[in-house]
Amino acid sequence: MGAHHNYAVTVAWPDLGEVAPPGGEAGTTSYTAYSRDHQVRLPGKAPLPGSADPAFRGDPARYNPEELFVASLAQCHMLWFLHLAAERGLVVREYIDDTTGTMRVESRGEGQFTDVTLRPRVTVDDGPHATDERVAELHHRAHAQCFIARSVNFSVLVEPAPLRRSTPAA
Repeated sequence: MGAHHNYAVTVAWPDLGEVAPPGGEAGTTSYTAYSRDHQVRLPGKAPLPGSADPAFRGDPARYNPEELFVASLAQCHMLWFLHLAAERGLVVREYIDDTTGTMRVESRGEGQFTDVTLRPRVTVDDGPHATDERVAELHHRAHAQCFIARSVNFSVLVEPAPLRRSTPAA
């Protein structure tokens, strides 16, 4: 049987910080009465300031769960890609992914993600493994290995940009 990994996260509301949030004392007496601000806490790490998406009365300066969900898919793919590149002798110097996700909200308020598209741009050292075909193969394998992409019930598309080669240092 395979290994099991467990993750502990604490989500705490309200995030009182130094000042009570607007309407914080009112609690959830109405939809507009309460702050969406909260903290995401992980052992040994700085708290992450969370809120709802601004469309749902959240603070746009804080991280919302939808953004973090899309980011987790992009991070997972990147980390697998880098792992596979290192195994295959492809030296990656830069990896930038402008990822987008689409969430549909139904008229009754429930919703779901319909797709996420990864758009990685990879810069590598020139060499025998530095081909668009090899990079495409590594993206395909990274997608198949990504724990998070394997856990969702919607399409995660990977649209890599053409390979970029780094210039050797003089």
